[in-house]
Amino acid sequence: MRKGEVIRKTAETDIRLVLDLDGSGRSTIDTGVGFLDHMLTLFASHGRFDLEVSCQGDTNVDDHHTTEDIGIALGEAFAQALGDKKGIVRYGHMILPMDEALILTAVDFSGRDCLVYDLQIPTEKVGSFDTELVEEFWLGFVRNARCNLHVRQLAGTNSHHIIEGAFKSAARSMRTAVSIDPAFKEEIPSTKGVL
Repeated sequence: MRKGEVIRKTAETDIRLVLDLDGSGRSTIDTGVGFLDHMLTLFASHGRFDLEVSCQGDTNVDDHHTTEDIGIALGEAFAQALGDKKGIVRYGHMILPMDEALILTAVDFSGRDCLVYDLQIPTEKVGSFDTELVEEFWLGFVRNARCNLHVRQLAGTNSHHIIEGAFKSAARSMRTAVSIDPAFKEEIPSTKGVL
């Protein structure tokens, strides 16, 4: 069973996150940040990951610590669940239309962290959520999942659709990348023999 569980307690957040890579898309999300709850629910559903997230954060200050720390915890859970990465496809990509927005994502669970982030979100907020935090979330994720993630906006002017498209597209890319390739289920997908 490919699962990860992370308990992360800091002076700013208290997080419990449970991930099952081989789930059905069920989620129970309570971050204290409504928009982030929505994005994580979409992420779980489109990735077919079972995901539980609870967070008590200093949202009375702002949503930054909660958003970044949940990205960190989710990345750690992916790393735990993937283990030595034996048998995974490793790479995944998706071009996803979200109404007028078109988003490309590509991921490589390489053991190296790199985020290439190219979203031009036209507003500073969606509801009360600071849109600059989307990049902070993905930075926290890639540094701890130790993956390469490219997120690129090909079209679109609606902030909500751009961000939602990015989360859905990333989930679909990751779903492919973490799936088991039956032809190589006993092999590490690298000529180095380790990822």
